[in-house]
Amino acid sequence: MIEPLLRVEKLEVVYHRAITAIQGISLSVQPEQIVAVLGTNGAGKTTTLRAISGFLGIDDAAVTEGAIVFKGAHLENRPPHDIARSGIALVPERDKVFPNLTVSENLSVPVGRGSRAERRRREELVFQSFPRLWDLRSRTAGLLSGGERQMLAIGGAIVCQPELLLVDELSLGLAPVVVQDLMKRLLEIRRELKLGIVIVEQSAAVALQVADYGYVLENGRVVLDGDGERLRNHPDIQEFYLGLSTGGERRSYRTVKQYRRSRRWYG
Repeated sequence: MIEPLLRVEKLEVVYHRAITAIQGISLSVQPEQIVAVLGTNGAGKTTTLRAISGFLGIDDAAVTEGAIVFKGAHLENRPPHDIARSGIALVPERDKVFPNLTVSENLSVPVGRGSRAERRRREELVFQSFPRLWDLRSRTAGLLSGGERQMLAIGGAIVCQPELLLVDELSLGLAPVVVQDLMKRLLEIRRELKLGIVIVEQSAAVALQVADYGYVLENGRVVLDGDGERLRNHPDIQEFYLGLSTGGERRSYRTVKQYRRSRRWYG
């Protein structure tokens, strides 16, 4: 059996030494696998990513139980720079770029793990994957559109030379056509660099287009998991996340909301 690239076991995170945000979450990521973590606001998606990437401390939170194991090494409560050196890079939900630096300067800031030659190769790949960034390389990042900032944030993470890329809410605030393009390019980057990728998304429709495997979180717990096809075809995913009834017709948000109490996750 192939050892997972990342293994999270029975993870518990507590904020302000009093509030339990996630309770017993377990998940794994195989080499070169794309894993989607789905759920509504407050489900624990971003907290899970912050626990893996080491950014819990800024919110006065900590891992209190469980394990986070990357390539055989435990990462619980290690600082972000230490985790980044181990081969994990985070594309955060907000504050993705340095707004007062140019595109080129933003790509020069991240510290990579490998040789200068590998760093140059990664920078070239960023511009090949996102030609728009090459056109804008001298522009101040604060003047970029939302989609361009997302491209730059992904590019900065790639320059860090990770083996696991964590992407938090890629589709947030972006037009569907932009999101489709970004997802396509993520697939190309995964293939080129042989990365594992974890995508945290509220939009199940977006994430399940590319995910090999997925986990659904509610109230800090995993309530459903399975391969991409299983989740796409699961009646609760179709009804509560894709807005489709069991007959396949699209339902209004108001109608779906009325039925949320009848979830069949454990059925």
